[in-house]
Amino acid sequence: MADFEHLGLLFSIVIALSSISVTVKGKDGGFSIDLIHRDSPLSPIYNPSETPEDRLDKFFRRFISFNKTSISPNAAESPVSSNNGEYLMKLSIGTPPFDVYGIYDTGSDLMWAQCLPCLSCYKQTNPPFDPSKSSTFKELACESQQCHLLDTVSCSPQKICDFSYGYGDGSLAQGVMATETITLTSNSIPNIVFGCGHNNSGTFSETEMGLFGMGGRPLSLASQIISSLGSGRKFSQCLVPFRTDSTITSKVIFGGDAGVPGAGVVSTPLVTKDDPTYYFVTLKGISVGDKLFPYSTASAPTKGNVFIDAGVPPTLLPRDFYNRLVEGVKEAVSMEQVDDPALRPQLCYGSSILSNGPILTAHFDGADVQLKPLNTFISPKEGVYCFAMQPVDADTGIFGNFAQMNSLIGFDLDAKTVSFKPVDCTKQ
Repeated sequence: MADFEHLGLLFSIVIALSSISVTVKGKDGGFSIDLIHRDSPLSPIYNPSETPEDRLDKFFRRFISFNKTSISPNAAESPVSSNNGEYLMKLSIGTPPFDVYGIYDTGSDLMWAQCLPCLSCYKQTNPPFDPSKSSTFKELACESQQCHLLDTVSCSPQKICDFSYGYGDGSLAQGVMATETITLTSNSIPNIVFGCGHNNSGTFSETEMGLFGMGGRPLSLASQIISSLGSGRKFSQCLVPFRTDSTITSKVIFGGDAGVPGAGVVSTPLVTKDDPTYYFVTLKGISVGDKLFPYSTASAPTKGNVFIDAGVPPTLLPRDFYNRLVEGVKEAVSMEQVDDPALRPQLCYGSSILSNGPILTAHFDGADVQLKPLNTFISPKEGVYCFAMQPVDADTGIFGNFAQMNSLIGFDLDAKTVSFKPVDCTKQ
């Protein structure tokens, strides 16, 4: 177990899927999944009594909360704050299928769900999964190879593989490791390794029945889904812009159909580091118009100095880099800043920044990715747009999901590359 006192709160913060649509196109195809925002009418936790202004205020409060956190990308266990989630993922566990809504977390690897008997669990709206009612549930033995895919396991007196998985915000899941059949719409995948949590606590909400880790290790749900397809270890995503019509969904594709084809594609290497959970790449710098701001003024950038995380809204940069970059943005924008005490210390402008703002370019190793004002300025309230990047007191940064909007982004885990292509994700 890691020393949580020094972990802080990592930004493998969660996105979630509230509804899921899956299509299997054969061995060389894959799964196509719709990502639906938690505030969409299609979401099971949609609150019709909230106004658009209420939802925007809640979203921005989650956004600015990233100022108070720190990065620990080499931590043995992957912290997460369930209060910052944007989406839930729906899948079914067991035979017969039992629906589970779990946090979709791109920065951790364990899939777990609350299970009966629930010895000490946080309160949830729907009943927990009851493994005694599933004909395909099987606990893992201590000596099984699958048991040791997770570092934090122990052996019970009955020789069953127990797990304990902690998060930097103090949340904890404990139970037994098992295999089970999961179902995505009508398509079933057998022998998925997951944690059946009997002692779970922390900041989880009543709508969250567990957590689905989608990181880079073999144990993650993403890795297990991809392996089951036999058509290449790859997945791609296309995130619709913030404040898009809530009935329009983002897309995630697993398997052979997850390539990024056509003109305009650029690719950068994935960097292997001590912890394979995270999707590390190398960011050399960011240009504001034609003016380049290097990641570091003291030396060449360290390989794998940022990781790509669709669960983190803002892009997070080391403080010195951020300070230089934000000054460059101020110099490039002739508009008067909006000084709203409720938004300080954010850099904010009026709505014309979307048409008159500068183009930023993220210079990855071998790939230049253009960021339009749509990616770099986000509206916390009507008529006001604030810079969608924030400083952190760490050497490692995060390329957040605002910067990823309207890009088809492909993760090829065999070729060890990440590819980018500018597209209109609302039409994908």
